[in-house]
Amino acid sequence: MGKPQIMSVGTAIPPYALGQEKIKEFAATLFQAKLDHLDRLLGVFENSLIKVRHLSRPLAWYQEAHSFAEANKVYEETAVALGGEAASKAIRQAGVRPEEIGAVIYISSTGIATPTVDVKIIQKLGLSPHTVRIPIWGLGCAGGVSGLARAAELAQVSGKVVLLIAVELCSLTFQRNDYSKANLVGASLFGDGAAAALIAVDGGGPAVYGSYSTLFPGTEDIMGWDVAESGLKVRFSRDIPTIVRRYLPELTGKACEAWNIDIHSVQHYVVHPGGAKVLEAYANSLKLPDGSLNHAYRVLAACGNMSSASVLFVLDRFLAVTPPTRQYGLMLALGPGFSAEQVLFQW
Repeated sequence: MGKPQIMSVGTAIPPYALGQEKIKEFAATLFQAKLDHLDRLLGVFENSLIKVRHLSRPLAWYQEAHSFAEANKVYEETAVALGGEAASKAIRQAGVRPEEIGAVIYISSTGIATPTVDVKIIQKLGLSPHTVRIPIWGLGCAGGVSGLARAAELAQVSGKVVLLIAVELCSLTFQRNDYSKANLVGASLFGDGAAAALIAVDGGGPAVYGSYSTLFPGTEDIMGWDVAESGLKVRFSRDIPTIVRRYLPELTGKACEAWNIDIHSVQHYVVHPGGAKVLEAYANSLKLPDGSLNHAYRVLAACGNMSSASVLFVLDRFLAVTPPTRQYGLMLALGPGFSAEQVLFQW
């Protein structure tokens, strides 16, 4: 049996596109007289290198406070639509019939539903009612890479065509009455989007050779959600770039040892664009050549940080312009835990 391969990638974004300057004006009005040194703090909007983000609702919707129930209802409706759209694109591109898909892995951290969102997507796409369902919640920005690793493992073991869907509607978690720095930074960074990928053994496309997961003990406060009555309240530390610089070279080195390859044989980097400073820390700590992370920077500029879906947007851009030369590539993302997820592929 051969290696699991990424057959195709599909992406989808919601219809409400807003320039970063417009969102900055909204935040300035909202946080005015509520947060000290606001003029200085608003610099995060320019420093983010983000130009446009796509939101699930018009800007006026975010000017009002919404209950967790209200926001979550929008999440369910939008996740089905965007997740279905991204999956449909991936299925068409791969030339696979819906009934050939044997398993669906659904990744999200920005809303909840039981039955899970994948139930409606499976029916919407006409997949078999016997499709294996694996919904995974709470991996945050690391979910895209982790989900791809699990999809590859499942495809390898089962022989099934596996559909991976990542949907993150980060804007719907915005807390209208939270005047913290974390909420302001979140307002400058996060956007909404969905991505999907099809993985099958010998399916054509980049071959997945392995994965490597790392959990940093005692770091739960670095990134995640605080559950409030009004919904999911963002929690993250500005120390993330420092952590990247300190630990990433060792982590990638250990991963390459586990895969029995030399780190210098890795020629492609498909990384989660968590933010401009995080991307800079990736490049500096790994001593990457100029331009190595261009696809990640472009996704960040065009869409912002879409949590788990972002790295699949980067993968989509990478595959669109990169011919196969059988070189190794590394997919990388950091997420709550605090954790790191790495996948080795060949393209």
